[in-house]
Amino acid sequence: MPRRAGPELSSAIRQMQQQARALLNQVRKQIRAKENDLERLRGEAQRLGMLAGQAGVSRHISANSGRTDWRGILAHLPKQFKASNIRAVRGLHNKRPSEIFAAITRWIEAGAVKRKARGVYERVD
Repeated sequence: MPRRAGPELSSAIRQMQQQARALLNQVRKQIRAKENDLERLRGEAQRLGMLAGQAGVSRHISANSGRTDWRGILAHLPKQFKASNIRAVRGLHNKRPSEIFAAITRWIEAGAVKRKARGVYERVD
């Protein structure tokens, strides 16, 4: 007959699972902290680039075809943004509001952006 696990073994397994859950929670917290730091640094880099006259997102606007890489622009926007943040991107200041809001609508439909409040949007990472 096969032996059944005694109460000591099942207790040890529960303890190990508890420890694994605790470690997993710690790792997730560390990941969130690193992502927040990275987001903050990206925002700083964008602001400094704009100050220096080197908009980092200007490479997302193709001069050859006249087409705009909206996905690339979204990647460089702050976590929460407004249409005015998009307009501040170098090369987009002359875009019609309808083009900007069409891009925002496409992002929302694709699940890349959520509407937080009127005129305020948040990237989904």
